[in-house]
Amino acid sequence: MTQTGGRSGARRIFARGHRALHCFLPVEQQRYAMSELTRRVIENVEDYPRPPALEPVDDTIRIVFAGQIIAETDMAYRVLETFHAPTYYLPLEAFTEGVLRPAQGASVCEWKGRASYFDIVSGGQRASRAAWSYLHPTANFAPIRGFLAVYAEPMDACFVGGERVEPQPGNFYGGWVTSGITGPVKGAPGTTHW
Repeated sequence: MTQTGGRSGARRIFARGHRALHCFLPVEQQRYAMSELTRRVIENVEDYPRPPALEPVDDTIRIVFAGQIIAETDMAYRVLETFHAPTYYLPLEAFTEGVLRPAQGASVCEWKGRASYFDIVSGGQRASRAAWSYLHPTANFAPIRGFLAVYAEPMDACFVGGERVEPQPGNFYGGWVTSGITGPVKGAPGTTHW
């Protein structure tokens, strides 16, 4: 697990069975504790940094739409931001040829830059503006230039490793909620001001 937020004592929760150990150890000791207690680290979204962090993903990412796998890769990145579920970015090569169609409109992220949108089309179905990409990201996010993130909600299923994700609440943020995170996730009514 890579350290997030630049803090050497970032809080992690180590889960083992039905118990959880809240840990405020330095990162190297956390890694040792993780290998000794469990193989899984539960991250608290309150501890994610702002501005956001970018890190490579060790797990295979898979997206299913219209009954077909439309994207799969083990070369993804994720963006971690305070109170957000991680957003996963896949390389263009991960997508089945022809499933991405440029869509109208754009948005601007204060950290990553201008996003372009794409429809996802497969098996006679279309998910409008279901994917986005930063074609010219800011310097800190240069590794995801041309990579694409996908909203989980309109897809049949999205997976991190073998785990099926839940979409981040609300209809604006594109994070993927897994059992690997805890804490209040922004997006539901009454949380967008955080």
